[in-house]
Amino acid sequence: MLVFISLSLVLCYLAQTPSSLSQILISPYIIIGGLVLALVSSAGMLFKKLPDRIGYESFSCSTLLLWFAYWKPMPLFNGDSPIFFFFPLYFALMSAFLTLFLSNQGHKIDKESLTLMRRLDKERIMPAWSLMLCVLASLPVTDHYQLFPVMMTLLMLRFAFANCVQND
Repeated sequence: MLVFISLSLVLCYLAQTPSSLSQILISPYIIIGGLVLALVSSAGMLFKKLPDRIGYESFSCSTLLLWFAYWKPMPLFNGDSPIFFFFPLYFALMSAFLTLFLSNQGHKIDKESLTLMRRLDKERIMPAWSLMLCVLASLPVTDHYQLFPVMMTLLMLRFAFANCVQND
């Protein structure tokens, strides 16, 4: 999730400084491109054509760009709204925390718990592709602006859980 963390930090910077790049990021082409990449990533996860790391990374990055491009021009959020600084900062910190402390920690879990976690992962109670579609569905819901970060957090937790189980 290194690319996602970097992109989140870049968006934090761009949200605080007047730049011509931020005008490029709110173009309709970014919205269409982000939506297409997000749908391709979720379809790749559904049909198991993409490795998990690449699928989660590309979906998260495209959704973040899609969120920024879709929400920034809305009159509901004025130009200097703190939402465009704090959401990407939260995503960067949460992703870094989950990557550092939860991912690749399967070797520290006892055998019984790891077996149970593998069984839960195999049953796919909440598959990644369905959670990705929920994240996409939360984007147009601007009245409940906390829904998008909550869904992204659940997706990051799902990614950390999958990494913990698979990389032991």
